[in-house]
Amino acid sequence: MLHRVSIAAALIAGVIAGGEVANTAALNSGYRVVAGSEQPSVDVELVLAVDVSYSMDPGELLLQREGYAEAIVSNEFLQALKAGPNRRLALVYVEWSGPNDQKIIVPWRLIDSRESAAAVAAEIAKAPVRMGSRTSISGAINFALPLFDADPYRGLRRVIDVSGDGVNNDGSPPSQMDIDDLDLYYEDCVIGGSGSFMVTIRSRDGFKEAIRTKLVLEVAGGVPRDRIVSVTEREPRISCLIGEAIWAKRSRW
Repeated sequence: MLHRVSIAAALIAGVIAGGEVANTAALNSGYRVVAGSEQPSVDVELVLAVDVSYSMDPGELLLQREGYAEAIVSNEFLQALKAGPNRRLALVYVEWSGPNDQKIIVPWRLIDSRESAAAVAAEIAKAPVRMGSRTSISGAINFALPLFDADPYRGLRRVIDVSGDGVNNDGSPPSQMDIDDLDLYYEDCVIGGSGSFMVTIRSRDGFKEAIRTKLVLEVAGGVPRDRIVSVTEREPRISCLIGEAIWAKRSRW
């Protein structure tokens, strides 16, 4: 069975600044599951990969934590979960920063009820808040991909949900520097593949609702009305190496 790995992203910086941010998904990959596997089945294997780079202050980190914890126990999320054929999913919560700075906060957990969702949300909420350094989206994705092999469950779909507040500035390119049109960077340089989409957030107040909407879409396997054209079908509107270039320029000052 061929599995697609969707990569979704919630851009935090624009929310905090009151600017324009986005939620995005998905990138295809070549994971396969052996037919007749006896591993338990879930509808989705979901990696929540959350940015804790130095550009985010404690208040912003807390808002991010609350957004995911509240989304997991929301009625909309649980209704989407129960609409699937297996009526359950597996989830792991990871925090990341630089290319070698990733930490599993909540290991793989099964969510199949309001009670199990609440238990996972509590684990996310109670973990000590930490802050990293640079921003490596590629490092987060590279760390997240092998986690599926350690998942005791096997799903119909696999999703990496990346929460970030800026462009890649360390490690290999993904395809914290503040730039204009951060949503265009993620659209043209991070997401790609069949089913890609973006949900734009235009205010801090809309962040939690956007996270909830995105997670519901990921669990339900849906896409918003406005589709995104794959980066492979057009030239990027913004340099995919802009973060590395800005960092190099600052280092010379």
